[in-house]
Amino acid sequence: MHGSSTPASPDAQDPKLPSFGELGLPQDLVRALARRGITEPFPIQAATLPDALAGRDVLGRGQTGSGKTLAFGLPLLARLAGEKAKPKRPRGLVLVPTRELAMQVSDALQPLAHAIGLSVRVVMGGAAFGKQVDGLRRGVDVVVATPGRLTDLIQQGACDLSQVEIAILDEADHMTDLGFLPAVSALLDMVRADGQRLLFSATLDQNVDVLVKRYLTSPVTHSTAPPSAAVATMEHHLLVVHPADKAAVTAEIANREGRTILFVRTQHGADRLATQLGRQGVAAGSLHGGKTQGARSRTLAEFREGRVPVLVATNVAARGIHVDDVSLVLHVDPPTDPKDYLHRAGRTARAGESGTVVTLVTPQQQRVVDQMTTKAGVTAIRARVRPGDATLTELGARKPSGEPVIVVERVETERSSSRRSTKPYGRGRTAGTHERFGSDRPKRAPRANDAPTTRRSGQATRQFAG
Repeated sequence: MHGSSTPASPDAQDPKLPSFGELGLPQDLVRALARRGITEPFPIQAATLPDALAGRDVLGRGQTGSGKTLAFGLPLLARLAGEKAKPKRPRGLVLVPTRELAMQVSDALQPLAHAIGLSVRVVMGGAAFGKQVDGLRRGVDVVVATPGRLTDLIQQGACDLSQVEIAILDEADHMTDLGFLPAVSALLDMVRADGQRLLFSATLDQNVDVLVKRYLTSPVTHSTAPPSAAVATMEHHLLVVHPADKAAVTAEIANREGRTILFVRTQHGADRLATQLGRQGVAAGSLHGGKTQGARSRTLAEFREGRVPVLVATNVAARGIHVDDVSLVLHVDPPTDPKDYLHRAGRTARAGESGTVVTLVTPQQQRVVDQMTTKAGVTAIRARVRPGDATLTELGARKPSGEPVIVVERVETERSSSRRSTKPYGRGRTAGTHERFGSDRPKRAPRANDAPTTRRSGQATRQFAG
């Protein structure tokens, strides 16, 4: 048993919900929220805050877009207010599965932490190792980290978790899906045994239950609606398309008004489709784990700011990418796992907004896709389509102009990774757990005769070391 369970209303702005002040949040944080235009709690926040603020372990279960970041972030900051961390010894820890989620959690907590005199630091693969070491040495109150990079920093003596008073796992189910269970367990073993634990997950499968039973003490469970595609404001379509028509149908849907995410199976497929769309007059950027962190951050910023209305992504964006006003998600390549469908679909219809989820299905894929959507609990509108059909027009699809649009992406080197082996704190570095989607990949130990090599392709140069 995980303790009591409190269901929450699916209405994101239920007028019956108590205010943040009534929930027991310190006034400094209430005022900081108000300055950011946040005055009413979401159901998951209203449900979890009283127990979390009282110091109890909490197991939070809620679908994407339910407000989980502040549900754990506010009690984290409230607990740590009034004291400062010592060098290398953070007092709060948030573990997340992906780099993008790490940055977004940090972005949400930074201004609130600053308002009450606390500091937040992101620790993740793809960012400069040395800067993270220096930041930890100066002292950081809250570390938001991916497991592999944090493990590396601890092994280098740059971080000590023994003073962590409150540890949080966000998207714990995704963490275990990616194989991080051993790394997460090892990290939680290092924090204070008498500290508080908050675990948030969309599902409570067997691996997540292992973490709950091992690290949470008499947790109180709070749930919003379970992960499901049966969101009242989300409409699902299965469009059966001939393989020869698929590219044209994809381009017409991508050319609609509004912010759109297209999901494909491979990194190469994402780059190729973004290029093809650009040639047809649709500005699109690609997002996947094969890109440098700088390129991924820029692409996401351009999409979030509306400069590029179409994002072509692999599953790296199915979790942790929280962008407002995504009105349509298109599965160019249908997912095979119902959990992948739900998390991809969850990029739209967030926090009560409306959204549409479209899956392109070739005749040969129909049986497998039908089985997958049934398991996902999806009731979809089915139609057979060709380019220019009225069904596509009803979805807002338009034939592209055919005038090429170029989305410029700078080519970067991975110099920060190469430099790590030449700096004192990089010698003898032991690779941590592989962070999927292009985070910290395991590397063999350098050999004496290793020398960086350079490969050239046109104007672009990329360095590879050891």
